[in-house]
Amino acid sequence: MQRRDPYQLCQRLWWHALMLVCWAATTPPACSQNLVPNAGFEGTDSCWQTLGLGALQDWYSAFLTPDHLQSCLPLGSVNGLPLNAFTYQAPFEGNSCVGLFTYVDLSGQEQREWVMVPLLEPMVVGQTYYCSFRSNAGFGGNAQYPTVWLANNNVGMLFTSYDRRWLAGHPYPAALNTAHVMHPEVLTDTVGWTLVSGSFVADSTYQYLMIGNFFSNALTDTLHLGPQGDPWSWFPRGYTLIDAVCVSPNPLGCDLGQQVGDLAGDRPALFPNPAYDQLVLVGRSGARLWVGDAVGRLVWQGRVQGDHWVLQVGAWTRGTYVLHVEQAGRIEVHKFVLAE
Repeated sequence: MQRRDPYQLCQRLWWHALMLVCWAATTPPACSQNLVPNAGFEGTDSCWQTLGLGALQDWYSAFLTPDHLQSCLPLGSVNGLPLNAFTYQAPFEGNSCVGLFTYVDLSGQEQREWVMVPLLEPMVVGQTYYCSFRSNAGFGGNAQYPTVWLANNNVGMLFTSYDRRWLAGHPYPAALNTAHVMHPEVLTDTVGWTLVSGSFVADSTYQYLMIGNFFSNALTDTLHLGPQGDPWSWFPRGYTLIDAVCVSPNPLGCDLGQQVGDLAGDRPALFPNPAYDQLVLVGRSGARLWVGDAVGRLVWQGRVQGDHWVLQVGAWTRGTYVLHVEQAGRIEVHKFVLAE
């Protein structure tokens, strides 16, 4: 007879007890699991007065040098809160947040800053995940020219199955032109925190989350937050603050605001899949679409005309594509294949 490890037995008893408590609770969100560690950027090894992520736990750069902003620093410190080099803003919650450049166009270089974290557990293929974070357009900091910034759209979340950690000296990654959840409107609120939220069905066992603007400058809209003029031409940049990140398989697990269930249970019909000459989309009249190939390059974009809409794909290269459907401020992501 095989003996059970007492430690494993204790773990199983603890887990069943926790599930019983969650089942009996009258408030389901109390037992909802957030798959994002250090979701409010509070966990750190020190109060670090410098740009960059410093001693922030769990999170790291996937492109250039995002900043860990902390209220433990003296007022006006380069990465302090509420006043720092880029903005004057209190965190959405707690004492910290991160800031990152979400639009840069200097000498033709489309720079970005992406921040990345491993999920607490891999996603399950076919499972719906609910996601949210808070964002704020950086403005009014104490840098030499504090008002010269842009606001931009497309700030969002992108999930991957592999680590994309970026280190100094690595080449700049190309724009991916895709996101699982994003804010399609320009983030213009420099005072309050804007909720970015949505849901999607996992088509892979994603293990990592990235946050930033993953779209090229050509696909990104901007708005001037400060007056034009000298030295305006020096600073075509957008800076965005991020806080309160959440990813959960529970629809009550993250703050989705008024978007909860807007399109839930009404998933569009997309057929045939695999497709040959035509791809048919039913039930998304007026939605904005864009299609990326397997490596994230934009292939096509446009709007759905009618409830039974046909996209001609006969001349496209055979392979795997990703269809993004934007409607009512929410992004749906669907994978399809073009067969020979």
